[in-house]
Amino acid sequence: MNYELDEIFDSFDKNLIFKDKSILQSNYQPQEIPHRQDEIKQIASILAPVLRGEKTSNLFLYGNTGTGKTLSIFKVQEALEKRMQRGMGSDFELKIKYLNCKLKQVADTEYRILAEIIRQLGGEVPATGLPTQAVYGKFIEIIESKKQLIVLILDEVDQLVKKISNNFLYNLTRLNSELSNSQISLVGISNDLTFLDNVDPRVKSSLSEEEIVFAPYNAIQIQDILMKRVENSFKEGALDGGVVSKCAAYAARESGDARRALDLLRVAAELAEREGSSKVLIKHIDEAKHKIERDKILDVITSHPKQFQIVLNSIVFLSEEKKGYSFFTGEVYNNYQNFCKKYKIEALTQRRVGDIIQEFDMLGIINVRVISKGRGGRMREIRLLLSDEVLKKAKEIILNNLNYC
Repeated sequence: MNYELDEIFDSFDKNLIFKDKSILQSNYQPQEIPHRQDEIKQIASILAPVLRGEKTSNLFLYGNTGTGKTLSIFKVQEALEKRMQRGMGSDFELKIKYLNCKLKQVADTEYRILAEIIRQLGGEVPATGLPTQAVYGKFIEIIESKKQLIVLILDEVDQLVKKISNNFLYNLTRLNSELSNSQISLVGISNDLTFLDNVDPRVKSSLSEEEIVFAPYNAIQIQDILMKRVENSFKEGALDGGVVSKCAAYAARESGDARRALDLLRVAAELAEREGSSKVLIKHIDEAKHKIERDKILDVITSHPKQFQIVLNSIVFLSEEKKGYSFFTGEVYNNYQNFCKKYKIEALTQRRVGDIIQEFDMLGIINVRVISKGRGGRMREIRLLLSDEVLKKAKEIILNNLNYC
């Protein structure tokens, strides 16, 4: 066994493929962001008044996953902070803070997200135990301690609204009327172009937002992005002809997601390396695509809360009962209520379950099609999209988790 393991380790010592794999990782921040110059200029124009200590309009960036929204705001943040450092004589401080609202234990309650913002601003509150109003008081205290302008970047802000409610955004914007030394501006980032349509009208009014929409990349743009990364991430001759264009075509056809194309290329190279190949071949792209889809779906199912798993369990149950034919959201909700009783979990409203179903549709777990019933209104027809292999593992994960409720 030791000899076999040494053989595996020896093959990786040769490193025939990668020069610097970190360049392909999702957290890598390139110096240049191709095909987003216009959007970056728009963001800079909207946020530029902060350099004079002025509160700017609240800004929302919309677009599919992997269309450069977060990279673009980081680029502007970096430029603003460098500019402020050059003008050291300013009579105020500019603080730009980023939070990913999808992270558990950070943005799943109003208390926790306030505590995280306070921590980033240099303060501290206990993880639990204080009334939420007291945490707001601490937040006001820390930002009023000096003259400063706070820009809060809330990534996946639609998830925050779903988990906490839209009152949090309203409270943040209304705080400005209570502040004398400081002001708060918000930058929200969302994959959902319509999420603000469903918030309380008073919240939408208080935001007074500006919007920038990031269009999906096309195949040529994605190929260009990949080529700029390939030069420094792979050794010369490590990619077979057509590999980059196939990655770009896959990503463009599905969503215009450059991040997905980079993941596809990286995983394909890892698979090639594991089998001892000196080149990434077209076949490795196909294998990587299958692996990423399987792993992504299973990871989503594992990490989502019990309520999501019960809704998915209801969909799986109906799909098997209907022998693969489609069914409707009302049927899912009826089955969901039965499973909630079985596992002694309080049922969500039908509207909230509808939101979860829509999220499954966005993740590619199901397909939702709206059909008209004439005077009977419109109904959402559902079909499960999981392969037999993924479905089997998904059922094991769901039932294992629910049996521990």
